[in-house]
Amino acid sequence: MTLTGGPISVIGAGTMGNGIAHVFAQHGFKVNLIDISPEQLNKAINSIAKNLDRQIAKGTITENAKIDTISNITAFTSIAEGVKQSQLVIEAATENIDLKLNIFRQVDESAPAGCILATNTSSISITKIAAATKRPGSVIGMHFMNPVPVMKLVEVINGYATTKEVTAGITELSKQLDKIPCVVNDYPGFIANRILMPMINEAVYSLYEGVAGVEEIDSIMKLGMAHPMGPLQLADFIGLDVCQSILTVLQQGFGNPKYAACPLLTNMVAAGKLGIKSGEGFYIYTPGSKEFVVSKRFSL
Repeated sequence: MTLTGGPISVIGAGTMGNGIAHVFAQHGFKVNLIDISPEQLNKAINSIAKNLDRQIAKGTITENAKIDTISNITAFTSIAEGVKQSQLVIEAATENIDLKLNIFRQVDESAPAGCILATNTSSISITKIAAATKRPGSVIGMHFMNPVPVMKLVEVINGYATTKEVTAGITELSKQLDKIPCVVNDYPGFIANRILMPMINEAVYSLYEGVAGVEEIDSIMKLGMAHPMGPLQLADFIGLDVCQSILTVLQQGFGNPKYAACPLLTNMVAAGKLGIKSGEGFYIYTPGSKEFVVSKRFSL
């Protein structure tokens, strides 16, 4: 994309936001990382530093590269201040439509006229988000995969009004980040989650109906289908609440009951068993460690 000299602004300093900031900063872009919580911003910078240390340990970057990357990131607690000179704003807040619409209204008021407004949403309509702004042609989906520094895909989603110039610019920018962009259109779940979430839901149904256990389901998909992670462990990694939310978007968007979340998934979310972030989902996770075991509640 044509650079205007302004920074890239990332709104939301959670897992996805700090990953996106990390990748842009590592590729030489000045990044404004925005979050209402100073504590979350500090946590994000620390997470980026730790991830850079892992890259140093693997020999993929140098200590100087880490210093340069961190120096490219500036923290803000104000959207208005953080986006006022931006060439691109990427929203990576919680997957909540009301929150996202409110953020885009604020960004639209404060960002420069030529600024592109992108969202990292995994399922919410780009067209609906764009309609909350006065520049719908400049709104686009830029769906990174988690963990952002590692995963190559960027799902580029055209809203109904997104211009060809904006799509071409974001596609080219993704390549500058050493990512592989795939352009899709704005329908529920786009492509990644339209295919992934029904698979995860079917895996949960298979467990719910007693067809097989957690380890068996995941092992079959890893060993038989060459998936790097089984669908139940992947659901834990994504967050069971996020999976349920995306399935709801699919069900409502298509009006098809086949997308309804499995009752087991619904109960687990209601019980607060959300996966890695809560310490338990289909597996139980040891805090600060890569160790995990299958939750005993799913023993057959």
